[in-house]
Amino acid sequence: MQADRLYFEDFRPERQFPLGPKTVSAEEIIEFAQEFDPQPMHLSEEAGRASILGGLAASGWHTSSMLMRMIIDSYILNSSCQGAPGIDLMEWKKPVLAGDTLKGTATVLEARALKSRPGIGLVRIRTELSNQRDQSVCVADQVIMFGMRETTEVAS
Repeated sequence: MQADRLYFEDFRPERQFPLGPKTVSAEEIIEFAQEFDPQPMHLSEEAGRASILGGLAASGWHTSSMLMRMIIDSYILNSSCQGAPGIDLMEWKKPVLAGDTLKGTATVLEARALKSRPGIGLVRIRTELSNQRDQSVCVADQVIMFGMRETTEVAS
């Protein structure tokens, strides 16, 4: 067990975790779109400029995937995460364009122990991503389950 591993008890309201930075390349936008969302504005700069998006733009699902990776790198991999029952909100505020650099913050909104599952707590977190112009591009509210420190340690 890592000494600095995060457990349910470490997710107190208002605690923040930094996300990113992540620069988005044209190649990765196109690669993701070819496999998962092959709409023209995600496949070519010309089609993106001709759309209301203003340039080659990441799919909203690609933006969500990049956000998830930032969450994983920021705190999930070093935690007692037990998964998530779902997501309550996902808003794509502005297009993420090729060359944009994303960064953000995950903020704990609330945390409560589960009565039905001793040793597990639910943590509600709001994540917000902005581009290099400090424009909000994505906001998400989600609930994540974390193991509790007292019940996850194994006695030797």
